[in-house]
Amino acid sequence: MTLADALRRSGSLPHSDSAKMDVELLLMDVLSCPRSYLYTWPEREITQEQAALFESWLSRRASGEPVAHILGKRGFWTLELEVSSATLIPRPETELLVEVALELFADARPDVRILDLGTGTGAIGLALASELPQSQVTATDLLPEAVALAERNRIKHGLENATVQQSDWWQSVEGQFDLILSNPPYIDAEDPHLRSGDLRFEPPSALVAKESGLADLRRIIEGAPPRLVSGGWLLLEHGWSQAQVVRQILAAAGFAGVFSRRDYGGHERVSGGLWLDNQRL
Repeated sequence: MTLADALRRSGSLPHSDSAKMDVELLLMDVLSCPRSYLYTWPEREITQEQAALFESWLSRRASGEPVAHILGKRGFWTLELEVSSATLIPRPETELLVEVALELFADARPDVRILDLGTGTGAIGLALASELPQSQVTATDLLPEAVALAERNRIKHGLENATVQQSDWWQSVEGQFDLILSNPPYIDAEDPHLRSGDLRFEPPSALVAKESGLADLRRIIEGAPPRLVSGGWLLLEHGWSQAQVVRQILAAAGFAGVFSRRDYGGHERVSGGLWLDNQRL
């Protein structure tokens, strides 16, 4: 099998909306090479062992298993993160949370205190820890498996300014923070997308929330004020149709400067608000 033959196998993934990229990612990992190599040397013959591994992975992808689970890793921001079926696979749209946070704190003192609630792989908190080396980042998750995974990713990238701990949202959180972020579960249990595509392979606990997907968002917003310093920000990722109601919940909880930001698909994906001392409940 040549590389050109292997690249043409994207046709065996009719149910993937990223078949070409899926094949490229699998081949790049099989050969430990960059994408450019695949197209620079299309006539190269791959070994029988490499072909067998590629075909095995391709079959798993054809069954719907996410590429990230097959490879055991996913890139997020500038970091390569270990992933597992115990947590949500980091999505490109979640990088918007990191972008907004860096914009808000571009002129702030360097030693900001950051809390990443429901960290999963550690993606959000570790990305910010890497960009703000003098910050102090606390990342929490309910599941012990997720805590262990995020800790492995923290160690892998040598991020000494981050800590990972177990907590059921606010339960074990102590102190106050300049910035609190979260990408909590926000999908309605009846959403048909849960029964198709990659979502079938991800834990419902990381995806689904009660109250039409708003329960965890509401719990985070209502519990945030005592954990924020005056002038601290709360930033949340939410569903594409939830921005208006999330802004209403933020405003009702006493946040000022409430806003939403659109992702690259044009959907309002991140909302946030500013907490001030004179709003203290």
